[in-house]
Amino acid sequence: MDFAPSPRAVEYREHLQAFVDEVVLPGTTVYREQVHASGDEHFHPPVMEEMKAEARRRGLWNLFLPDPHDGAGLTNLEYAPLCEIMGAHPLTAEATNCAAPDTGNMEILHRFGTPLQQEQFLRPLLDGSIRSCFAMTEPWVASSDATNIASRIVRDGDQYVINAHKWWTSGAASSQCRFAILMGVSDPDADPHHRHTMIIVPLDTPGVTVVRPLPVFGRSHGGGHCETLFEDVRVPAEYVLGEEGAGFAIAQARLGPGRIHHCMRAIGMAERALELMCRRAQSRVAFGRHLADNDVVAHQIAESRIEIEQARLLTMKAAYLIDTVGVKGARFEIAAIKVVAARLATTVIDRAIQVHGAAGVSDDWPLAEMYAHARTLHFVDGPDEVHLSQIAKRELRGYESFRTP
Repeated sequence: MDFAPSPRAVEYREHLQAFVDEVVLPGTTVYREQVHASGDEHFHPPVMEEMKAEARRRGLWNLFLPDPHDGAGLTNLEYAPLCEIMGAHPLTAEATNCAAPDTGNMEILHRFGTPLQQEQFLRPLLDGSIRSCFAMTEPWVASSDATNIASRIVRDGDQYVINAHKWWTSGAASSQCRFAILMGVSDPDADPHHRHTMIIVPLDTPGVTVVRPLPVFGRSHGGGHCETLFEDVRVPAEYVLGEEGAGFAIAQARLGPGRIHHCMRAIGMAERALELMCRRAQSRVAFGRHLADNDVVAHQIAESRIEIEQARLLTMKAAYLIDTVGVKGARFEIAAIKVVAARLATTVIDRAIQVHGAAGVSDDWPLAEMYAHARTLHFVDGPDEVHLSQIAKRELRGYESFRTP
């Protein structure tokens, strides 16, 4: 396996880092000021549109699509290091139109959408003129098992009627959000992997209610993660994504590359946390010596560097395999990195908080917000336990002959 970056990947990485340094970092302060002045934590500040315009001018737009119509897209292996930069400075993802859940929605609209769906929904997403949300998780079932989903999608002539109670509908609180991609049961008598359908639901359709944003550790901003209701919602039959009964398969196709994105962003967060930890250790004096001279702190820094390098290599391997053998062939590596990256980010950020002392849990440093996001990654796209079970099953399969009666 060759993980050496291509000349194109090196060029994009340099351009993206320059964009972060020259546009995103100064823009972040303005972003926060504008949101605070609005009194609405989900306010879409004008500075974001300015950053998006500059990203487009620099050719840093929709970088996540590995196979766009013009055939010039980055591979997953090339895109992964860019995700790491975005993870270290989160506004970069939205500014370059590479933010979840829009990226996953655009990928499946690109792969499975009809020309009508692509014109009405994919094109404005690619243009960055709207945003979207993804409605899959439900409050009353264990959504870690997607076959549990109970929402109903019923055909009625040339329409579908949707009744669903969802939560953690990421992005629904944004004023820019125009539609949801919703997963529900269309045929309860089919086998567990063919009873679900995905359907596009414009949020201004009668019967759609965004009930409330759900704070994460008391924090709620940007597009939020919302509780949503769909009560006797009627949408045209041509809004079905793919075909009826294909919802589970589309969900799996959506999650493969998306997990790479999440993991590399998590590694970016860990890198930033390690940088802050090192700066603090070299500048803070306690009990007559710098924290960097304390073996406990030094060992935590060393452990963090080792763990980051390990996680990055495993994630790059997964990206390489997706590019060469596809998502199905990379299932083990995708499951592994999903566990490793979330664990890495949470651990390194927690160490950085400890080295910062009480300052680490304040909003004067970004660590508390980073920790809230990192801890949430243990659930995003499936909880750690599901991925660990998949890995264990694969490992144990070769030893079934040793199983006692």
